[in-house]
Amino acid sequence: MQKDLYQHPDYYLVDELLTEEHKLIRDSVRAFVKKDISPIIEEYAQRAEFPKQVIKGLADAGCFGPFIPQQYGGPGLDYISYGIMMQELERGDSGIRSTASVQGSLVMFPIYKYGSEEQKKKYLPKLASGEMMGCFGLTEPNFGSNPAGMLTNYKDAGNHVVLNGSKMWISNAPFADIAVVWAKDDNGEIKGLIVERGMPGFTTPETHGKWSLRASATGELVFDNVKVPKENILPNVKGLKGPLGCLSSARYGIAWGALGCAMDCYDTALRYSIQRIQFDRPIGGFQLTQKKLAEMITEITKSQLMNWRLGVLKNEDRATPAQISMAKRNSVDIALKVSREARQILGGMGITGEYSIMRHMMNLESVITYEGTHDIHLLITGMDVTGLNAFK
Repeated sequence: MQKDLYQHPDYYLVDELLTEEHKLIRDSVRAFVKKDISPIIEEYAQRAEFPKQVIKGLADAGCFGPFIPQQYGGPGLDYISYGIMMQELERGDSGIRSTASVQGSLVMFPIYKYGSEEQKKKYLPKLASGEMMGCFGLTEPNFGSNPAGMLTNYKDAGNHVVLNGSKMWISNAPFADIAVVWAKDDNGEIKGLIVERGMPGFTTPETHGKWSLRASATGELVFDNVKVPKENILPNVKGLKGPLGCLSSARYGIAWGALGCAMDCYDTALRYSIQRIQFDRPIGGFQLTQKKLAEMITEITKSQLMNWRLGVLKNEDRATPAQISMAKRNSVDIALKVSREARQILGGMGITGEYSIMRHMMNLESVITYEGTHDIHLLITGMDVTGLNAFK
């Protein structure tokens, strides 16, 4: 087992832009990852199993809904803190960060932003503590990038509604206690519902055979005439504004998280290049290796500055969905490129579980697709700068 020797790169002294609280939060989550994630994650990825025992540690570190106010059980931190936490978690593994992202941005955020006071008090404290885990149901078998076409629907039946349909590619689904599900009502209007495990007709079959996010639990949500109390409908939003608002929060976390993958791959490759001897000298002394490392740290540094600035805008409530979209696409894109170059520096060792690089690379193949594909995010930026919609 490789000891976690990670040291984060900071070529432009970006740390000086962070507060002391930000650094303390980062150090705390980094220590958790080094102690509880790094020693076990390769084994769990090889077994394609989610390490459920880390849930308590994630909750204790404040990683579930860091931006949720203290009155609802959250730590009430700012968005730079949230980003830093996701960066450290994904530096450990994308699947672990996904678990926290889903819990915070896709389950707690919509309940906090769009829910009733009763819903907030009932669910948020338990979600923050990890006593209750959640998932987010938007994507369907035939509707991914076009969520407006969803078929999942519910019918009014007096004091409850009857929900039918299915969702797929849902992180946390196999073990989630609740699901925030987006479905169409009798008028075709999209609304959010909180569906609880144990409601008759609600099942969550697990997805097997993944080559990516192997240490994350993925499944389906199937609704067969599920009776959902009307008090479980989120009252303060309708239309795609609801789920897209959640995705903006999650994409912000991914922008920071994917950068954590890139930083880990760079750090691993840099250390290896100095230790690995070929032709009687460290391979880091060869021009082609230095070219790879120089390009890696350049792209990482650019992304660090972009994410920090986005965090400032997010704290000021000025970050636009299009800005978040750009950062998500950029971070994942450079992380994939860095992971591939880092793998080459390690040669054959780069494909083994002794190092984290190949696992990161496989995980990123999912991250570049979920919560808005690489190409869709490019079109979001294109529409924002031209004012012309290329989607239709």
